[in-house]
Amino acid sequence: MSTLMVSVSGIRGIIGDGLDPVTLVNYTSAYADFVKEGKVVVGRDARISGDMVQSVVVGTLLAKGLDVIEIGICPTPTVQYTVKTLSANGGIAISASHNPNQWNALKLLNSTGQFMTQEQNLEMKKLLDKAANDFVEWNKLGKLTNYQEGLKKHVEDVKHLKNIHIEDIRKRKFKVLVDCVNGAGVYVIPDLLRDFGCEVIEMNCERSGIFPRLPEPLPENLTETMKNVVKHKADLGVVVDPDVDRLVLITNEGKPFSEENTITQAVKFILSKEKGNVVVNLSTTRAVDDVAESFGQKVFRSQVGS
Repeated sequence: MSTLMVSVSGIRGIIGDGLDPVTLVNYTSAYADFVKEGKVVVGRDARISGDMVQSVVVGTLLAKGLDVIEIGICPTPTVQYTVKTLSANGGIAISASHNPNQWNALKLLNSTGQFMTQEQNLEMKKLLDKAANDFVEWNKLGKLTNYQEGLKKHVEDVKHLKNIHIEDIRKRKFKVLVDCVNGAGVYVIPDLLRDFGCEVIEMNCERSGIFPRLPEPLPENLTETMKNVVKHKADLGVVVDPDVDRLVLITNEGKPFSEENTITQAVKFILSKEKGNVVVNLSTTRAVDDVAESFGQKVFRSQVGS
């Protein structure tokens, strides 16, 4: 029985049981017909099947006449950011996010660098039946560009955000334990923290692409990580999922600093620097409302999900 799951978040499945080259060609072809022309950014997480999936996806886009900007192993948010910074017509992040080793997926982005809307997704699905039967001639193939600067630019732009004072952070000399579950985070998180002057203790930071534990950063999957934060007397633990679009912080006591606390602190920090209304989704803690109210600002809530 096929494991293929299709939603606005993309096409997800188990390699060899639903997510095979034929399926990849079909969906990539339909996506290419939806984009129609121009540039598409392609990046992936570190999992073992990434090379195969990327090869099929890139080849299909080129065969459709689209130019491909390949940015290599990087966080999914880096693919999104690069779509914006290069004014590309779309992007595909190859990652099954927090799913185990045997899974992979295509996360399909629109020209804003965001996930496709429900309407755009329906429009793409209508193209599925014919898309894989229609490719361009030899002299109209797309061009492939290897753009290794994508991740570097994302990191540099984060470091230069107006409310981030890197020299002040460096003076604190934080000791941080990092758990990247051997995923794409290995290629960015430890070095980013070192740039911030942190002493970094690496855990599950091998460039193997094989996850040593269940990769979803839930407390029950992080027992060893939490123990090690205490063992190494770290000020903080930083945990990311395989494509670095999920963040879990661990306190110096080895306890999870929940996502409710994380987003509330982020909102409090930003509003302390500049005034403005806040947008979160419907499942976000009401603590955000209390923080916004204390600064005289309003909260607006969106649907849950991509």
